[in-house]
This record gives sequence, structure tokens and C-alpha cells, in this order.
Amino acid sequence: MKILVIALAGIGDCLIATPLIRELRLRYPEATIEALVFWPGSRDLLEGNPHLNAIHQKNLMKEGYARSISYLLSLRRRGYDCSLNAHPQGRIHYRVAAWLIGAPLRLSHRYDNHSPLDHLLVNRTIPQDYQAHSIENNQRLAALLPGDARLANPEMEVYLTAGEEEWAEEWLAQNGNPSRRRLGVHVGSGGTKNLTLKRWPLGHYIEFFRELVIRRPDVDVLLFGGPEEEKAHQEIQAAVKSPRLRAVRSQNLRQAAALLRRCHAFLSVDTALMHLAAAMKVPNQVVIEAPTLNPTNRPWHNHHRVVGNPMVNGRNLDYYRYDGGPIRGGKKHLLEVMASVPASEVLKAVMESLS
Repeated sequence: MKILVIALAGIGDCLIATPLIRELRLRYPEATIEALVFWPGSRDLLEGNPHLNAIHQKNLMKEGYARSISYLLSLRRRGYDCSLNAHPQGRIHYRVAAWLIGAPLRLSHRYDNHSPLDHLLVNRTIPQDYQAHSIENNQRLAALLPGDARLANPEMEVYLTAGEEEWAEEWLAQNGNPSRRRLGVHVGSGGTKNLTLKRWPLGHYIEFFRELVIRRPDVDVLLFGGPEEEKAHQEIQAAVKSPRLRAVRSQNLRQAAALLRRCHAFLSVDTALMHLAAAMKVPNQVVIEAPTLNPTNRPWHNHHRVVGNPMVNGRNLDYYRYDGGPIRGGKKHLLEVMASVPASEVLKAVMESLS
């Protein structure tokens, strides 16, 4: 049996698919199981996963239609028996990809934008459930396949090497006292569609950091992120002027994961790094509520608290659904939404977590 797990959405969504991969391996130990991902960071997090036989990575947006179709047809020649579109992949393009790859059995969830065309693109579906985590949605998708469920306690998995763990220890040794308490922070977010509008304002972060370094002199702050966050990190460090705020310049997400494992708390909105912190079991996570947060994408099986957004006020699905569209509301309104979470409330939650 040859199985393809299609996880073309965000990096965090790919990480969320790892329990599904584990379930498939337990159920079909002799099968060839491969994954198709969009982002290099997704490929990084799947490297070394013993339950996969191969990882295929391609940025289909950069390739354009002609080369993307050619690439997907090349995967068709690998002769998959079954493909599974992991949750959440609401855009119809993901189901078109499954159809082009052409496994006889093509599994997917039914999303808000479900249409008669979906009956051609995929041929075995279940409704998605916004009240269940994406990991649970994926386990329910696997239930459409023959055999009993095998994974009683699904967890996200990243298989780090000894070299990556050593890198994290060396980083700590070179950047302060390894025995101090560490707060990891990600000030960014995804950059597709209009997802940058779910970021907490940089001015709020600066206000938060200024107060934190005064109240908790025993805490070092580690600023996680890639090149997209570099300018924000520089602005924060220039404004706060504390040697205890350090930007982490890791070569990849695997090194970042090794360092996250050594943090005592983590602060972010719902991002890939939030999910990675949960996978690394950072003891305390603080999540600033953005319009995109809902039960499908909270930190899985990890202690966390949500700093509520007074303007969202439980209406998350009015703002964002898995239908392929952007966050609803317009730029001006969404900036106001994120600005409505005061720095004092975030500081209170982080102080309690660090205690």
C-alpha cells in the first residue's frame, strides 16, 4: 500500500499532521508513507521522522500553474493507492492537487466552501468540526480507512538530532546564564493572505517588555523568528535597551525547537511557533487571542492560557473560517482588534505563568 499525506497549508498545520502520520504507520506497518508539503520549514520539521519513507516539498505558488501541474503529475506516476488531505486545508486548490496526483482513494474534510466539484476532486469525505482540534479532525479522517485506530494518545512529533540539542546548549552557554529562567516570544505570524493583521502591535510588545525586565530581573527573553521578524526584533531591542532581550538566529526550525525545549514559558498569537512550543512541551504558554484562534488550533496537550480579546469576544468564526478566504473585517478594523488587548493583561498572564 502506498499512502500520501498532503499537508500544503501552514508550517504549524504540517506539524499538526504528525499524529496522523504516526497513526497510519501503526495501522499499516508495511506501507510506503510519504508527505507532500509546501514550505521548506515544513520539510525541516518532518526530517528524521521514522514513520515517513519520503518527503516532497514544493512552493507551488512560486512555480506557477504550468510547472505546478507538471510537478503534481510527476507525483501521480509514483502510483499512490490513497491520499489524505490533512486538516485544515480549506482552499479548493488543495483538493485539485489531490485529484491531479490521482490516488484511487482521496480523503478530505468537507469545508465551508464545499461544492459539487468536490465530489470529483476527492471521493471520501467527512465534515470538519470547528469544536474539535485539527489533530482530532485528522484522527476522524483516518477512521475512513480500513482497520482500527491504533494511537490512543496522539502527540505532535519532531525528531531532533543530538547535534541540534548540542547547538541549543551551546547557544545558551554563549548568550547568558543557562540557569536563568527563559521566556520565548514570537512577535510575528504567517504572511499569506492577510494573516499579518493578527499580530499584536509592536508598540504593545515594547510596553510589555519594558515592564517585564523591571519586574522580573531573573528572566531572559528569547525572540524567536526568521528574517521576517528581524526588523521588529531590532526595533524592540533599540526601544527596550536591555541585554536580557536576545534575538535567536537559528539556521532552521529544528534548532529553534531544541532551544524552545529549554524555555520556561512562551508568548505568541496562534502561529507555527506556538504549535512548535506545544510540541516541545514548553511548560507554560500564553496565547494572545487573535480572530483566527479557535478550538481547532489551540496548543495541543500543553498547559496554556489565552489572553482574551475584548473585540473578538467569542466571534472568532465570524472573522475567520477554513474556506480559503482571508480574515474578515478590513485592515483598519483588524488592527484595532489586535490593539484592543492591553499590554497590562499580557504582562499579568506572563507573570503568573513564570511564577
